Amino acid sequence: MESKLVIYNTLTRQKERFEPINAPHVGMYVCGPTVYGDPHLGHARPAITFDLLFRYLRHLGYKVRYVRNITDVGHLEHDADEGEDKIAKKARIEQLEPMEIAQHYTRRYHQAMDAMGVLRPSIEPCATGHIIEQQQLVKQIIDNGFAYESNGSIYFDIEAYNRQYKYGILSGRSLENIKDASRDNLDGVGEKHHQADFALWKKAQPEHIMRWPSPWSDGFPGWHCECTAMGRKYLGEQFDIHGGGLDLVFPHHECEIAQAQAAMGHQAVKYWMHNNMITINGQKMGKSLGNFITLEQFFTGNHPLLTKSYSPMTIRFFILSAHYRGTVDFSDEALQAAEKGLEKLQNAIADMERITVSTQCDSETERTVKTLRQRCYDAMNDDLATPQVISILFEASTVVNKLVDHKATICAECLNELKEVMHLFAEDILGLNVQRSTSNAQREEAFGRVVDMVLDLRAKAKAAKDWATSDKIRDELAAAGFEVKDTKDGVTWKLAK
Repeated sequence: MESKLVIYNTLTRQKERFEPINAPHVGMYVCGPTVYGDPHLGHARPAITFDLLFRYLRHLGYKVRYVRNITDVGHLEHDADEGEDKIAKKARIEQLEPMEIAQHYTRRYHQAMDAMGVLRPSIEPCATGHIIEQQQLVKQIIDNGFAYESNGSIYFDIEAYNRQYKYGILSGRSLENIKDASRDNLDGVGEKHHQADFALWKKAQPEHIMRWPSPWSDGFPGWHCECTAMGRKYLGEQFDIHGGGLDLVFPHHECEIAQAQAAMGHQAVKYWMHNNMITINGQKMGKSLGNFITLEQFFTGNHPLLTKSYSPMTIRFFILSAHYRGTVDFSDEALQAAEKGLEKLQNAIADMERITVSTQCDSETERTVKTLRQRCYDAMNDDLATPQVISILFEASTVVNKLVDHKATICAECLNELKEVMHLFAEDILGLNVQRSTSNAQREEAFGRVVDMVLDLRAKAKAAKDWATSDKIRDELAAAGFEVKDTKDGVTWKLAK
């Protein structure tokens, strides 16, 4: 199939037409969470970004195998292979087994993602379940001359790799810059040949709980190994898309590229895609910085920066309102705007059921409806331009309001197209739950029947020239919160804001 989808490839620093290696099959790997704390807004962005891509690729007819990992071992406190394992540290503080920590926060992550409409990936492998694959990867890299043993730990030899290949192609950093930065950050080389070398396998200290036997020592895999090993296991030696947050470009994804090349002699990934950060006052939101707000706090409103609670769909809409490669600066005001935007879309989709069909469309409505689908596709095909898609759906919402108020006309064919496109892009592709809850829908249906009955009585009063009763009914409805309009085509009503 010929694809019109264009995506930005971080590796080449340009937009490229998406052409899968083995169409119609698509292999996609996305870095998932390190499960040692409750998921926060920073976790929501990559999950929603690549859920959007997953949905759209499947809609286009591709058979997608989507792999998103769970990091439950090996992610140390510092990128320079120093400090305690994040999960082991949490387990020590909570006086629990590390796997209790990993299982608890994996469940919490799933609950939050489910609430925001994030589809489960095809495969969700854990690092601890793939120790053998990671050891095999390390052995290949050693055998090919790009790693060395030091005191029972195995380190990737960046200088040896750089003599044959080029380290830094994803981030654009030179080896000298990387080595200089490493010298600035840490005193002494320790057991590494160069401080910029990174761990493939770490010998466990006596107090380290999470450990496995290996040819080199009882220890645990380096953080970067898991994604390379599991991506290869489930997607093959070459696959289409690797995604994650922009903060993973260096060192994590840079190291993944080096590991794959060192082990197999070629790169594994064709397109590297990265979502930008969620920020608070211009600073990245994250656990390590202590400035994060958990998704549970958004859903309950229990945080000093929040004036109220926000629904999971509001959070999803907030994230999709910005392009995935742009930064999103959090504020309570921005969330309130997202809430109003989502409500506008929900109201329009619900109100489509109240539109009266005419024999023909007026010219503006016909033009809007007949270009709606292609305009949405054009926006999605341009590197997943969700702000444009939402803007186009808002234009359609304005048309819906005019149709409900009898200020425009639409034929049956165009109304069916309008409904289909609105549901397709708002629900199936953007993943927004735009349907009212069952109780709300039942309540509104009851409201509708009662108001229609009262308005019928008002129409009879007007026909009998009983103006006092007619005006009283209108005024009483207004006092109850209903806005009634008399138009040349009849009477319309809606709940006042």
